[in-house]
Amino acid sequence: MRVILAEDSTLLREGLVRLLAEEGHDVVAAVGDGSALLSTTAAYQPDVVVTDVRMPPTHTDEGLRAALEIRRKWPRIGVLVLSQYVEKRYATELITGDAGHVGYLLKDRVVQVGEFLDALNRVAAGGAAFDPEVVRRLLARTSHADPLSRLTGREREVLEKMAEGHTNAGIAGLLHVSSSAVEKHVNAIFDKLELAGVAGYSKRVLAVLRYLGS
Repeated sequence: MRVILAEDSTLLREGLVRLLAEEGHDVVAAVGDGSALLSTTAAYQPDVVVTDVRMPPTHTDEGLRAALEIRRKWPRIGVLVLSQYVEKRYATELITGDAGHVGYLLKDRVVQVGEFLDALNRVAAGGAAFDPEVVRRLLARTSHADPLSRLTGREREVLEKMAEGHTNAGIAGLLHVSSSAVEKHVNAIFDKLELAGVAGYSKRVLAVLRYLGS
């Protein structure tokens, strides 16, 4: 896998470069600001970019805005945000696009290297990978929405796991219920959120998040 890293902390950036190299990935560029992320992405066309949110010069949302630009220009390039922050406005815009290849993890909640590598692989393969805390904050932001108020407690749990990028089988394991029960909950969620016509794993996740961010 060909990867570009964008992280202004030199220590963390070099650590990620070494980790990915040890896993057999090709880090084609490692940069420290959003402008360099855009220029190297244009030059190298990697499989996936990993970016922080806050980087020079203003240390506000440069990385996330660069990620959105990459999504617009090169939708088949995976974008994995790795940050300490959930910037709600741009986070919602990032994960409610028309395709997969997107993820959002919080640095201080990635407790195992395998979690990060699994998310990276899922995003590069066209799937989604969202930290549960990111999903919780976006859900909280839109908890007043009428469609969501129609969901039962269990349906809401299933929706959160869907938004994190889990398959039906994965959700069944996490919630300790049968796959058929999860399928019923998913169908009920689509009906209540008027998503019955949505097809495809990545599309369903992003369609649900589009409602959450509306």
